[in-house]
Amino acid sequence: MRTSEQGRELRVALYSHDSVGLGHTRRNLAIAQALADRLPALTGRTVSGLLITGERSAPSFRAPRGFDWVVMPGIRKGRDRYEPRTLAVQPGRVLDIRSAVISAALTSFRPHVVIVDRHAFGVDGELTEPLRALRAAKPDTRFVLGLREVLDAPHAVRAEWERVGVDRVAALFDRIWVYGDRAVHDPLATGELPGELAGLVDFTGLLAQGRTTSGRAPAARRPFIVTMVGGGGDGVHLARAAAAARVPEGMQHLVVTGPQMPSADRVLVEAAAGPSTRVTARVADGLSYLSRAEAAVTMGGYNTMAEVLTTGTPVLVAPRTDPRTEQLIRVRGLSRAGAVDMIDPALVDPEAVGDWLATAVADPRTGDRQTAARRRLDLAGLDHVVDLAASLSARPATPTRSAVPVGAAQAPAPVAATAASVPTPGVLRAAI
Repeated sequence: MRTSEQGRELRVALYSHDSVGLGHTRRNLAIAQALADRLPALTGRTVSGLLITGERSAPSFRAPRGFDWVVMPGIRKGRDRYEPRTLAVQPGRVLDIRSAVISAALTSFRPHVVIVDRHAFGVDGELTEPLRALRAAKPDTRFVLGLREVLDAPHAVRAEWERVGVDRVAALFDRIWVYGDRAVHDPLATGELPGELAGLVDFTGLLAQGRTTSGRAPAARRPFIVTMVGGGGDGVHLARAAAAARVPEGMQHLVVTGPQMPSADRVLVEAAAGPSTRVTARVADGLSYLSRAEAAVTMGGYNTMAEVLTTGTPVLVAPRTDPRTEQLIRVRGLSRAGAVDMIDPALVDPEAVGDWLATAVADPRTGDRQTAARRRLDLAGLDHVVDLAASLSARPATPTRSAVPVGAAQAPAPVAATAASVPTPGVLRAAI
């Protein structure tokens, strides 16, 4: 039986704060693409949406059909607070501007579903007023908090939940989607996702399979190997070591620095590159490079790992360890599962990278071992997200949901880390 909503447009808004790297935007973009491609067949409704981002390069990624970008002024992490990335205004002013942009977009667009990436109430509470205004204007909007499977060490997670307010999250959000494989990392089991929220949690699996590619062949001479460091803001050490590493005979090495790497750092990477190594700021379709490379060297961001895990390419991962241990925790788990090889960031140098590349290219057992392990993981998160969104949009809004309370500035909503996976202080000091 068709409901009154079926046959009409289903509007979705996805928010990401984007202070470091491209991961938040790319995760929301992958979700939006899956919703645009598959949700109409499940709901009988056309899908349209807004991708709200703080990354100014985001519109260079093609938005799914029916979606468009809303770009807020950029921010970055300062010593003890977020600050403007480019605007010559006080930190509080740039957050006011961002909040006003979000509020205008949401109250005008009136989405049926809002998916908030990681920060329940935005950076320093910038989402508090926009979500309150949207709740008042459209009480039946459904709110989802999307959390990657790992965020940080347990003590940091607990402190963040205290600042966010578990009761405030429970009062607003209809569901919490954890974008991970529960068998690899279970934040509820560790207690780092508060037990009070357990009834709202859906584990989706990793947002890996089903990511779209351009279909174009990479602009690299085959055979090739590739190094990627995400957005690049903190990737100079790995990129420079990889650029100077010995390249297996007959191959080209492409080092992708990322659009956020400072120009002075990129100069250092270019200076380290040998005759068989080419350095570029970005590529249009990272997954196509990862899937066609003979081997890859990367950092441990969520989206890079999600893409790598869908390929048969052997990968060496040097995770970030500062300011958060999230990547280290993630990569340790995947390494224990056999899906990737990990190198301690403190041990990254041209010789270590070159030795691994030589072995990975010469011995197919490296790739075979990793591929077999990847097949045992739940990588179908995008399919599960579409099913969850269809179910959510079909149900009436929970009548007990309250308006968003206006409170003090909020910190990011966290995800968990297992106590066993947190590095010792000595390891951290060596890695930094």
